[in-house]
Amino acid sequence: MAKYSTGGGGGGDDGDACELCGRETTKLQRATVAGAKLLVCSDCRPHDDAGNAPESGDRSGSGGSRGGSSGESPGGASAESSGPESRKKELARKQAKMYDSATGDSKHWEEDGTSYESDRLPYLVSGYGDDVAAARQAAGLTVEEVAEELDVDEDDLFAVEDGRAATAGVGGSVVRALEERFGVEIVDE
Repeated sequence: MAKYSTGGGGGGDDGDACELCGRETTKLQRATVAGAKLLVCSDCRPHDDAGNAPESGDRSGSGGSRGGSSGESPGGASAESSGPESRKKELARKQAKMYDSATGDSKHWEEDGTSYESDRLPYLVSGYGDDVAAARQAAGLTVEEVAEELDVDEDDLFAVEDGRAATAGVGGSVVRALEERFGVEIVDE
């Protein structure tokens, strides 16, 4: 069965795969994950929204019915009545915890923040690289001389002239310095 299905396949006791992680196992149980009813393995069972994962001795799930209330809280919809906001917060907390553990330490982002807006590259006109290269050559300067004069990295200048400013991570200050130095308009405003 495909990952992330809605659990409509029903499965069976013939070695189905977990609908969350894809692990092959004969011990699948019904769980509600992010609102979808899925057949999950014992490793994915803690992600059940209802928060009622069975104890380790009760994880087989291979006996009896699969469609009943095995993944639901006692009393039917009582898990829903505990507050959709708290369920959403709990789900978000679990997802964030899983993401942080998978991607490494995020403390530096929390402490230092991000600086995406500090030197944003503006929208540039089509053919901006050719315009800058032509203006530099008309002034009789090399890339090295311009880089020294403007106190910018040579690689950034090469990237601008090649039309790769966005992919090379060139800052907006470099583009504006080139506009001012050569009197060309390469920012599309």
